[in-house]
Amino acid sequence: MKPVCVLGDGQLGRMLRQAGEPLGIAVYPVGLNAEPEAVPFQNSVITAEIERWPETALTRQLAGHAGFVNRDIFPLLADRLTQKQLLDDLGLATAPWQLLSDRLEWPQIFAALGDLAIVKRRTGGYDGRGQWRLHPGEQADLPSDCYGECIVEQGINFSGEVSLVGARSHQGQCVFYPLTHNLHQDGILRASVALPQPPAHLQRQAEQMLSAIMNALGYVGVMAMECFIVGDRLLINELAPRVHNSGHWTQNGASISQFELHLRAILDLPLPTPAVSEPSVMVNLIGTAVNIDWLTLSLVHLHWYEKEVRPGRKVGHLNLHHGRIDALNQTLSDLTPLLPDDYRAGLHWAARQLRQA
Repeated sequence: MKPVCVLGDGQLGRMLRQAGEPLGIAVYPVGLNAEPEAVPFQNSVITAEIERWPETALTRQLAGHAGFVNRDIFPLLADRLTQKQLLDDLGLATAPWQLLSDRLEWPQIFAALGDLAIVKRRTGGYDGRGQWRLHPGEQADLPSDCYGECIVEQGINFSGEVSLVGARSHQGQCVFYPLTHNLHQDGILRASVALPQPPAHLQRQAEQMLSAIMNALGYVGVMAMECFIVGDRLLINELAPRVHNSGHWTQNGASISQFELHLRAILDLPLPTPAVSEPSVMVNLIGTAVNIDWLTLSLVHLHWYEKEVRPGRKVGHLNLHHGRIDALNQTLSDLTPLLPDDYRAGLHWAARQLRQA
C-alpha cells in the first residue's frame, strides 16, 4: 500500500499514524515548515489534519501534487463564508446568517437575526477563539478588524448539539457512525456521548445532509458535521473536512476508528460501515496534567498527546465504553474526584445522556 503523508504533525496526525500501523500503512505526519526534500511525498497519498495552512516551501510543493486528496476542498470549507454559501446552495438548513461588512449594519442585523448575534471569523477561529456573542449595545466590543473578515449568525435556541462523522470512498460509497451528543463549554468540546441506536429520524436527517455535502464536493475520506437540535430537525453549525475531536470515541468504541476509516477511504481500501454495539463516552483533557490514577479504572482508556500542558490546550482524552449503562455511570462517578472541579459538570452531563438512552 502507498504511504500517506499528513500535512500537520499535531495529535490528529499522530493518531492517523497509530491507526496505520496495524494495517502496515506507513503514515508520516509532517510539520508545515518541513523541508520538502525530507518528506517522502513523491509516491505518497497526501491528506491533512488541518483545513488551512500558510504558504511554505512544503505547501507550495504539495499544491501541485496529484495525490493530494481533497486539496481544492480544504480552502472552500476552511472559509466560513464559502462553507455557508455551499450549504445554502445545497438547500441544507443552517442558522440564518450574513457577511459582516460594516459596523453601520448592526441595526439591520439585529432586526433580521434577533437579539443574540454570533460573530465568527471567516478563517482560523476554533475552540472558542475568534468568536463573539453579542446583544444590542455590545457591538462596540468587537475588534475593528472583524468587518469584512467575519460572518454573523442568529443565536439559536437549541436543545442539544450533535455531530455526525462519516466517510466517502473514491467510488461514492458513504458510511457513517451513530450520531454523537456533544457538550461545549466556552466554545471547547468537553465531552461526547455516542449511543449504538440514536434517534432514527435524526440519524436519517444527518446522513442525508452529510451525504449531500460529500457527494456534491466529490469528497473522499472522513468528514464531520456539527449540528444543533431544534425541535425534531437539525441545523448544520459547521463542517470539518478531516477526522474530528467528537469522533475520538471511535478509537475504543467502534470496530473501525475514524482514523483507520479515513486511511481506508483515501487509499481506496474496503469501507464497511463500522460496527458500534456499546455506548461510549469521551472526555477531553484540557490544560490538565496526566494523572496515572485514571488507569486504576478498568473502563478508562487514556490517549495522551505528549504536549506541553497549558491552560485551554487539548492535551489528551479519555475513552470509556461498555454494554451496561450502570457500569459507565459508576466509572464516571469514580473518575470525578480524579479530575479538576471544572470537569464535574461535563461528567454529570455525560451521565444524564447515558441515563436517557
